[in-house]
Amino acid sequence: MGIAFLYPEGKLKALTMSYDDGVRQDRRLIEIFNRNGLKGTFHLNYATFGHGNRLNADEVHDLYQGHEVACHTATHPFLERQPRTEVIREIFEDRRGLESLCGYPVVGMSYPFGTWNEEVVAIARAAGIVYSRDTRTTGGFGWPQEFMHWEGTCHHHEMLERGRAFLDFNRHPLPLMYVWGHAYEFDNDDNWNEMEEFAGMMGNRPDIWYATNLQVYRYIQAIRAAVTSADGKMLCNPSAETLWIKKGDTILPVAPGETRAI
Repeated sequence: MGIAFLYPEGKLKALTMSYDDGVRQDRRLIEIFNRNGLKGTFHLNYATFGHGNRLNADEVHDLYQGHEVACHTATHPFLERQPRTEVIREIFEDRRGLESLCGYPVVGMSYPFGTWNEEVVAIARAAGIVYSRDTRTTGGFGWPQEFMHWEGTCHHHEMLERGRAFLDFNRHPLPLMYVWGHAYEFDNDDNWNEMEEFAGMMGNRPDIWYATNLQVYRYIQAIRAAVTSADGKMLCNPSAETLWIKKGDTILPVAPGETRAI
């Protein structure tokens, strides 16, 4: 019988949200997230702050507290249509600028326009990026096989339908729901009520882990890195994350660097 891993604090399911471009509507979206206990990753373009509908740079540190700031390149080009040197510059300048605002290493990303090729992926990895999302979606609740080609569950246009399915889902352990979009779309479509409904339905539930994209990445990588003994009776956690497992009816944490009987 395999080990029964759980999400942090013994949660059974996980929800992560992802929004692009750093627009002024992020203010309203974050207020909804905070009120309902949701966590988001916000993919920002450092060179566009203060232009048009974009936020000002001096808002970033405070506005996104409790969430994750991630790359979306400096100016939002089609990366696969750029020279290698421009791809490097776009990613690295975005990282460097965002880190100066938020105060921590920025290692997540989403591809502008959702497009990429393997050369772009290789350059992003070399620039220190550990995961990147595109715009394709699966409709399901599985884990990404390759975090540099991360496909979400759905765009927020489908979040209510998929959210109801997620709450009922029990076909496999540790389901993950990933919703992405742009906050300005709620103004364009006049449907902020749908986000309010989704957040009220999904938020503040005892069985769901609310996490940023980076937190999900790190936890899944920690599970994949765990080592068990040949007889399946010991588990070593070589990662920097606390892992959570279930033994009988007991929920147990496995601390970073710990080996324990299971």
